[in-house]
Amino acid sequence: MDAHRLGNALRMLRIRSNRTQADVASRAGTSATVVSRIERGLADTVPMRSIHAVALALDAWADYSLRWRGGELDRIVNARHAALHEAVARWLRSLGGWDIAPEVSFAIYGERGIIDVLCWHAATSTLLVIELKTELVDISETLGTFHRKVRVAPRVASDRGWNPVLIAGWLLLADSRTNHRRLADHQGVIRAALPTDGRHVSRWLRRPDGPLMALSFLPNSHLDGLMSTVRPTRRVRPTHRAAGRRVVQAEPALPASPADPMAPNRV
Repeated sequence: MDAHRLGNALRMLRIRSNRTQADVASRAGTSATVVSRIERGLADTVPMRSIHAVALALDAWADYSLRWRGGELDRIVNARHAALHEAVARWLRSLGGWDIAPEVSFAIYGERGIIDVLCWHAATSTLLVIELKTELVDISETLGTFHRKVRVAPRVASDRGWNPVLIAGWLLLADSRTNHRRLADHQGVIRAALPTDGRHVSRWLRRPDGPLMALSFLPNSHLDGLMSTVRPTRRVRPTHRAAGRRVVQAEPALPASPADPMAPNRV
């Protein structure tokens, strides 16, 4: 969507919701001037995070498209994301004890999204939400989306007959200089939200024995040979909604364990 169409769409949503530009700016945490510039087709002069905030203030979502060589970019990005999926799936299957559901979509009380990998450990009644990222763009948005998926995961899992006692989350990133640099700029925020790194994830996955909220990198060596062979994973759509259940929400924990040859390296 170009800047003019985006501006017109957001203006129509604002009018439809009977709000002024000042009202939207207040909800978005920005200024009325920024809202005005977006509505006048000048979104390309406004930070993307501000556009996203204004859209959210109107109960909308702003998506951005990057085009390169007639669709080649989508093919490259999807192949890398699919390779991450395959590497994680192979690892979990080698450990045993985990049921794996890739790309599980959900729509619960107006909240929509896709959980990259939803994992169930029946022996310990543990539910693990894995979010895969090839490129980090917005740290705040990434953390917000990740925690939202962890929060709704029990309802999504109940459709499969999985009734968790413990819910854990793991944000797994492709190992790149860009991702390392962006995380380094927000190290304090990241580690406060996701304190466990790859050295401890390996032991925990072999036997979930406590809470886990983790972030780590998957070394590129584990993607070797996968980029040209894997296909994008098939999305699994829920058959019905289910009522929420009372569960124990994961809190940060730092169990000690030796590094594993397959374990993602630490941040």
